Amino acid sequence: MPAARPRLLYVTDLAYRAGGRRYCDEDIFLTARLRTEFDLALCHPRDAASLMDAFDAVVVRNSGPVLTYPQAYAAFRARAAERGTRVYNELTGRADMAGKRYLTELTEAGYPVIPTADATDGPHRLPAADRYVLKPVRGADSVGLRTVPADQVLAALRTEAAAAGELLVQPHIDFTYEVSFYFVDQDFQYALYAPRPDRRWELAPYRPTSADLAFARRFIDWNTVRHGVQRVDACRAPGGELLLVELEDLNPYLSLDALDDARQDAFVAAFTQSLHRFLAA
Repeated sequence: MPAARPRLLYVTDLAYRAGGRRYCDEDIFLTARLRTEFDLALCHPRDAASLMDAFDAVVVRNSGPVLTYPQAYAAFRARAAERGTRVYNELTGRADMAGKRYLTELTEAGYPVIPTADATDGPHRLPAADRYVLKPVRGADSVGLRTVPADQVLAALRTEAAAAGELLVQPHIDFTYEVSFYFVDQDFQYALYAPRPDRRWELAPYRPTSADLAFARRFIDWNTVRHGVQRVDACRAPGGELLLVELEDLNPYLSLDALDDARQDAFVAAFTQSLHRFLAA
């Protein structure tokens, strides 16, 4: 049974450098607020497996791309499954938590997503485009992302044939802007958008329409995370429709610094309540 004040192991890489973002600031802010209701310790993701038995739950936050420590992450997941450790976000996610191949599954199922195919299938299954994007299945933070002209895409895939099974192909979309929808459990919290496509992390508050929220909720409903924080990233296509870019269900950066104090307080309250529900489940 959890203690009167539950013990949380908060997993974060405070030294990780991400372009346009300061992960450490966000986690310093969140942990300072969470300490009012939880006994809490921070650790690097490489240390989580060896430390987690002393805590009631593990909270995975801005831990950096797991592709930089795949063995440690696999050991963490295996130990958590073996010990029945509570992990938040739950490790049941089938979006970015499991790699980006879900984008092909959603494409085939007719979801509003940027059309995506496995590299082994080639771009012929996708809408014609002047340029195509090659995206690693296990990519994060745009690591390994490439854009190639249409007349070079087949040659690029042949050059990378050994890794073709771990690459995805998408038509390059000249979108108007990107917008992100943030959820705690299944509850919408706020939305932010990047008015300039060339400045992804210069964000401003976005007031979603009912259609926008229906779009985002469709992916939250599709996923299998009951307890956790998720970010639905989308782009506004030339035709005006929203298309999914990715569903981040492992360790989504929250861009809390783009919110005013009232919205920050509201998010912290929702996050705290979610953690209490999770511990009581």
